[in-house]
Amino acid sequence: MTEIKQITQQLEKLAPISYQESYDNAGLIVGDPETEVTGILFSLDVTEDIVAEAIEKNCNLIVAHHPIVFKGLKKLNGNNYVERTVIKAIKNEIAIYAIHTNLDHVAQGVNWKIAERLRLTNVKVLAPKKELLSKLTFFVPVKDSQNVLDALFKAGAGEIGQYKNCSFRTEGIGTFQPGVAANPVIGSRGVNEEVVEHRIEVMFPSYLESTILSVLKKNHPYEEVAYYLQLLENENQEVGAGAVGDLTEPMDPEDFLRFVKDQMQTSVIRHTVPLNKKIQRVAVCGGAGSFLLSNAIRAKADVFITADYKYHEFFDADNRIMICDIGHFESEVFTKDLLYNYLSGIFSNFALCLSEVNTNPVRYFV
Repeated sequence: MTEIKQITQQLEKLAPISYQESYDNAGLIVGDPETEVTGILFSLDVTEDIVAEAIEKNCNLIVAHHPIVFKGLKKLNGNNYVERTVIKAIKNEIAIYAIHTNLDHVAQGVNWKIAERLRLTNVKVLAPKKELLSKLTFFVPVKDSQNVLDALFKAGAGEIGQYKNCSFRTEGIGTFQPGVAANPVIGSRGVNEEVVEHRIEVMFPSYLESTILSVLKKNHPYEEVAYYLQLLENENQEVGAGAVGDLTEPMDPEDFLRFVKDQMQTSVIRHTVPLNKKIQRVAVCGGAGSFLLSNAIRAKADVFITADYKYHEFFDADNRIMICDIGHFESEVFTKDLLYNYLSGIFSNFALCLSEVNTNPVRYFV
């Protein structure tokens, strides 16, 4: 039996809730986390039609990118589509989980899916976030240092980009005197003691702090563990907004626009005047991404692909970059495929279904 909380735990390994923006509402919005899962429906949005599709396909969990409840609900009277959708889900015991800006911000998330469809290489986070990493410094007898480190590595410490098990250690003399009520592993009460110890430093994602400290204390031989924590200013190169990468071969602007239209399955691309050169370096941001234009320019991108651009914002390209607005829905619709592929590699004891409902509220007359 697989419960909803087991699904959400796996999703939050991919995109920790702490990585969402302060205004967001990612997480389990409707439903009991201890409910057994009969099936999962993956969608971009949640609407009444999506809930109906979940009922038809015997899926009691909807995993969507956009939260159906974004602002606080004060009433549930069915006066708008949000209220009606939530009521319908509750009546039919359908749980709703949203994985929104936290999935926007992780490598292998929304923007990596766009990069994959555009066949970009050397993909990196466009605007890495700061203050998401912490450093743990602790002191441990030399003979125990590797055992403690191995436990911390297993818990998620010591990962820097594509490198694992990263740490720094120096050797020195630790001194202490156990008190009368102490139960020392080394030394005797009331007697000064000296021990050859390692000072060890490891980095870890800040959201893992309680887990890391618990593992440290559980595996450290001392009754009282000497340690301290620091929040780092470092940019986390694996977490942030947008992505940037390179085409395998430069393309003429017109050919590139046709390529984007085909790969992203969009009928319209709103764009600025192409630069007088071929396109090779491409910046992307699923959804509304105009706030990343300066980052795209600094990254020396030839084009910036995103959505929801306003008329006057197009002028900001200023002949330095080509802006392409492909539409909000079109830029993120393949997120459901990303989530489907991720969970299908973990769970196989119930149905996983891609939504067939087009939730795009925008129509084009061409």
